[in-house]
Amino acid sequence: MNKSSECVYRFKDAVYFNITNECPNSCVFCIKRKWDMQFMGHNLALGAPPPAEEIISALDAELKRAPAREAVFCGYGESTMRLETLLAVGRAAKALGLKLRLNTVGLGNLVNGRDITSDLAEVLDCISISLNSADPGQWKQLVRPLKKYEAEGFGSVLEFIRLCAAKIPETVVTAVEDPAVDMRLLEATAGQLGAKFRARPALGENGPEG
Repeated sequence: MNKSSECVYRFKDAVYFNITNECPNSCVFCIKRKWDMQFMGHNLALGAPPPAEEIISALDAELKRAPAREAVFCGYGESTMRLETLLAVGRAAKALGLKLRLNTVGLGNLVNGRDITSDLAEVLDCISISLNSADPGQWKQLVRPLKKYEAEGFGSVLEFIRLCAAKIPETVVTAVEDPAVDMRLLEATAGQLGAKFRARPALGENGPEG
């Protein structure tokens, strides 16, 4: 890994885990290319994926500098693509008394070839699942999944939301604000699946330094 890159970084009163740059989607609103893998003064461009031990050590060092309200799996990649690392780091974070959240595109079951929601429920207090549209065609246009996930992707995300809502204390469906997207339908869909809903602003206007 590039020594200047960060597998653990701080934003506001939380610490964030940046454990992979891989993602099954290439969303039209993703800022990682526009911001050249930078985020608010942090370099999130990883070389080799950091091992769990390195991430846990970086977390310990960060918490010695200042306490944190929660820890969040959210870098410039999809954390469920490194499930075992996510779980190992999650257990360590929970042992330190941290509330733990995962921000995800919701394709973890499809990526791993099995239902991973029970594994996630062992460590997570909250999961935020980026759906972005309740229409399968529009979903595909907005999140641009890799070809191997196109056919089953939308249905898999809906099932992932339903399973998470039954197991994880706080399950939230999110969508980037877009006038072309039916936010009311998204909120209704989230409710039908047992989840809360939150619209989030599009990023990119202020640049990586905020």
